[in-house]
Amino acid sequence: MVKQARSGRVAGKRILVTGAAGGLGAACARRLSDEGAVVIVADLHDDAGENLAQELGGHYRRLDVSSEKEWSALSLGLKRDFGGLDGLVNNAGIASSKAGEDVERIALEDLHRIFAVNVDGTVLGCKYGIPLMVGDGVRGSIVNLSSIAALIPASFLVAYGASKATVAHITRSVAMHCAERGYGIRCNSLHPGIVRTEMMNGIIDRVGRENNLGADQAGAMFEAKVPLGCPQEPEDIANAALFLLSDESRFITGTQLIVDGGMTLCN
Repeated sequence: MVKQARSGRVAGKRILVTGAAGGLGAACARRLSDEGAVVIVADLHDDAGENLAQELGGHYRRLDVSSEKEWSALSLGLKRDFGGLDGLVNNAGIASSKAGEDVERIALEDLHRIFAVNVDGTVLGCKYGIPLMVGDGVRGSIVNLSSIAALIPASFLVAYGASKATVAHITRSVAMHCAERGYGIRCNSLHPGIVRTEMMNGIIDRVGRENNLGADQAGAMFEAKVPLGCPQEPEDIANAALFLLSDESRFITGTQLIVDGGMTLCN
């Protein structure tokens, strides 16, 4: 059963969020639900995903974003169960490598794995999400999670930064594609800064070890780079995603929305 829409900025909109079982995805799912969306939580972590969907009165679907077969099956199910989509958040992403993460030490296997999730997953989300938004007067919105690593060189995140730069470029191409065809579908990229999610904490811990710093010291070093001088919260990204998915941003497409506390000002 689809929950009854309530008053809100995205009331009644059917929105799929990938990688939504935790981190930024979960924050986006909660914020969208708070504003009346029908949220479909997609992830590989079944217990966490199902618990979140139950908490929100939403729906859980298992999805490996790097698998076209799974995206195809999911799209058929979404068309059957919900009649389509109004919004999509391509949030699922990874950053860690088994080998090193600078250009001299990275293993090609790790590079391919990061691109498979971050880039293939975004392309497949757009490929299968667009047809679910076309028709019936739907004016859909796609939000692709990129990163400030797409905009600022990071020698310690060569694969992740390159993958997120690719996501930013793909976003603009998708925006143009949809505009040229008169679909009424917008596509924008969202660029978080330092948000202390599990993934970000993993990056900070690794950089700390490589520089003989404790976890607290490494965290302080990263956060000192934020001009606004305070830690960023997942809700900051969720609020930006909400804006891009709402009708308030109806004339915004192909844009990079940077939510980083000013970090890109210093580069």
